[in-house]
Amino acid sequence: MTAGLGRNSAAALVLIGLTCQEVGASFAVMLFPQTGPLGIVMLRLVFSALLLLAIARPRLRGHSPAAWRSVSWFGVVLASMNGLFYLALERLPLGVTVTIEVLGPLALSIITASGVGRWLWAGLALAGVVALGAGGWDRLDPLGVLFALAAAVSWALYILASARVGREFPRLDGLALAMTVGAVLALPFGVAQAGEVLLRGEILALGAAVALLSSTVPYALELIALRRLPASAFAIMMSLGPATASVAGFLLLGQHLSWLELCGVALVIAASIGAVRSASRRTTTEPVG
Repeated sequence: MTAGLGRNSAAALVLIGLTCQEVGASFAVMLFPQTGPLGIVMLRLVFSALLLLAIARPRLRGHSPAAWRSVSWFGVVLASMNGLFYLALERLPLGVTVTIEVLGPLALSIITASGVGRWLWAGLALAGVVALGAGGWDRLDPLGVLFALAAAVSWALYILASARVGREFPRLDGLALAMTVGAVLALPFGVAQAGEVLLRGEILALGAAVALLSSTVPYALELIALRRLPASAFAIMMSLGPATASVAGFLLLGQHLSWLELCGVALVIAASIGAVRSASRRTTTEPVG
């Protein structure tokens, strides 16, 4: 009963994080004309790192070289995932971008599944992406799609790296250190694109709000949740991302999706759910030891 309550509360944390993340992404899109995508990525990571360092006050001593390699890799993944996502978001609607990006966790779930079923889920996901395109390939920027696919790969790596860092570092220490690494990597690109706009107080304030909504709160909640949920169960929660993104894009950005595109989002979500259930069944039926 206690384990069930723990997993239910972990699932709730992930849902809250997803909602915050998509609202923050919507605010970020509004800042693109002033900062560009790399400028807002830099602001997001820098403010997130500062907030997490102040909250966690991570201990720097007593960690093995392997732990430092893990946290450094996590920082690289954070920087690349955020950069690629915003570069895609500059060219594609929010709901479409997240739908393509969620193929990363989906692929991770399919890899851990067994039997013919995983190919069914892969085909269903492919049908979802085709439906998105059929809703208007002329409106899907090819470079934006490539950025979104690269972000999908980064998201799968993020799940694995986050779970590992969560095991090796206490509390939010690993996340704070990884976010600092990501912020340092993003800094030169953001300054080069945004320039003197970064000196404006209102831009800094909005950048801090995006960081809080898009990074600090979601990543902290996800790191806590991953300590209670297996990676496969976490991936199924990520399948809800396209739905929350589509709602946020519609309400906050006025981005309308056609019925066919909405069907594509639904197919990708269904494929994610099926793939993760298959992976979970495999985990529970495998003999221990």
